[in-house]
Amino acid sequence: MHIHILGICGSFMAGIAVLAKQQGHTVTGSDAATYPPMSTQLEALGIELFSSYSSENLKPSPNCVVIGNALSRGNPEIEAVLNQGLPYISGPQWLAEQVLAKHWVLAVAGTHGKTTTSSMLAWILENAGLSTGFLIGGVPDNFGVSARLGDSPFFVVEADEYDTAFFDKRSKFVHYRPRTLILNNLEFDHADIFPDIAAIQRQFHHLIRTVPSNGLIIYKNGDTAIDELLKQGCWSPRETFGDGDWYAKSKTPDHSHFEIWHENKAVGEVNWDLIGQHNVRNALAAIAAAHHVEVPLSKACEALGTFRNVKRRLELRGVVNGVSVYDDFAHHPTAIAATIEALRQKVDQQKIIAVLEPRSNTMRMGIHKNTLASALKGADAVVFYQPEALNWSLAQVANSLQNAWIFNKMEDLIKHVVAGASGNTHILIMSNGSFENLHDRLLTALAS
Repeated sequence: MHIHILGICGSFMAGIAVLAKQQGHTVTGSDAATYPPMSTQLEALGIELFSSYSSENLKPSPNCVVIGNALSRGNPEIEAVLNQGLPYISGPQWLAEQVLAKHWVLAVAGTHGKTTTSSMLAWILENAGLSTGFLIGGVPDNFGVSARLGDSPFFVVEADEYDTAFFDKRSKFVHYRPRTLILNNLEFDHADIFPDIAAIQRQFHHLIRTVPSNGLIIYKNGDTAIDELLKQGCWSPRETFGDGDWYAKSKTPDHSHFEIWHENKAVGEVNWDLIGQHNVRNALAAIAAAHHVEVPLSKACEALGTFRNVKRRLELRGVVNGVSVYDDFAHHPTAIAATIEALRQKVDQQKIIAVLEPRSNTMRMGIHKNTLASALKGADAVVFYQPEALNWSLAQVANSLQNAWIFNKMEDLIKHVVAGASGNTHILIMSNGSFENLHDRLLTALAS
C-alpha cells in the first residue's frame, strides 16, 4: 500500500512514517520544508520527501493520505485530496487502528515531561528484555529513532493533548485507548486551541473514560488540576507519584542519585547522568508504569542508570574556554523554572546566562507574560530574543529582572552573550524551535 503523509517532518507524523515503513508500506510525504532531525531519519529509511505542498505530490494517487494537525483548509494538497476524493485519515486515528489496537498501550500525558518520561519507560521495557514499540515526540538517545514497531505486546506512546486534524478537533490522545496511563501534570497551555484550563481538563477526561477498569492511572500527587479532573469521574485503579504510592529520597543536591520508595518501603536506587527534581518525578512515573506490566523494580532502576536523555533536554552542545552551551526545549514558565533550577543544582554559584526565544503559540499570545519573570529569576542574567511575530513587548518582563536584555537582531544578541561569558559560565538556550542555529553560532563566536 502507498501511504502519503502531509506534515511528515513534524515529530509525531515522522513517527507515523517510520511505523508505516516498518509495516512494509510504500511511504512518501510532504511538508512546508524538510528539516532535521526528522528529515534525515526519514531519508535514511528511503522515504521520498517533497519540500512544499502541491497537488503534483499526489501523483500517482496514494491508497491513503495521512493528514497532520498543522494543516488546514486552503492548503493546496488538502484541497486536492478532497477534490479528488482520495481516502484520508488523521495521524492519531491511523496509529490507533493500524498499530495500537494490537497492543497493550502505555500512554504518557501531561503538560510537561511527556517526551522524557516516554523515553524512560521505553528504555526500562527494553532493558527488561521487552522489545517494546514506541512513538515519541523526540529522538531518545538510547534508541536513535523516534518510533518503532517493536516485537512485544506493549507499545509506549507520547499522548499529546493537541488537536487531531482539521476535521477532528478532539485531542490526539482520545484515539489511543491506553491500559496504562501516566498523567505527569496539568497546566494551561496551547492557548491557540484551548480557551481555558477547563477545556483542557475536558479532553483529559475523555481520555480517562477510555482506560479500562482493569487498567491503571498513574498521576502526580498534589496536582490541583488533576485532582479536579479525577473528581469528574474515574473508573480505573489509581496510583500516585511524587508523594503517596511512589516517591523518592535524593542522596545528592542535584538529584543524580536517589532512592525509590514504594508503599513506604525502599525498593531500589538510581544513579544516573540526569539532574533535577523534575526528572526524578519523571522516573517515578516511568517506574510505576513498568511495574504495572510486571517489570522487576531492580531492572527498572538498572535501566535508568544507563538512560540517556532525549535531545534538547538540557543537552550540552559544547564547551569553549570554560564556557558551556546548553540546548533545552523549555517554552512554558514551569519548564523554564525547572530547567534553570536543575542547572543551578549542578553548577552551584557559577554564572548562568539564560537565553530565551518566546516562540510557542501560547507564549506569542502573551499568556505567560505575568509569570515569565519569576520563572527566570534563578539565572544570573537573562537575554530575550524578540522576533517580529511576537505581538507583545518583553520590556515589562525584562524590567522585573535585575539583569535582563532584549534583542531583535541575532547578531547583536550573540555579541552581547559572548561579551558576558567567561570561564565557568553556563549559557542555557531555551526554545521549542531551531532558534536560527544559535547554539552552533555561539560556540563559533566563543571560539573566535
